Amino acid sequence: MDYTADDVAEWMVKEIRFSGILHQSDAVKHIADHFGESFIFLNENGNQSISKDVKKAFRKLHGGRIAWDRDGFFWGWT
Repeated sequence: MDYTADDVAEWMVKEIRFSGILHQSDAVKHIADHFGESFIFLNENGNQSISKDVKKAFRKLHGGRIAWDRDGFFWGWT
């Protein structure tokens, strides 16, 4: 199956609605394992991160209802 950035973003929003939070490390692993490595890249610090296309679709979907916690490296429902 060919997944899109929208598919990944929808999973992220559903996961946060269900659990309340989503840690970046868990999201990266799940995305790579279930949607494919094409949605993951190595950032300037050498860490795996979620693609800009997914993040853009994610922001559009949640419309400000989800916040990023910089200290904890997770997203949470607001």
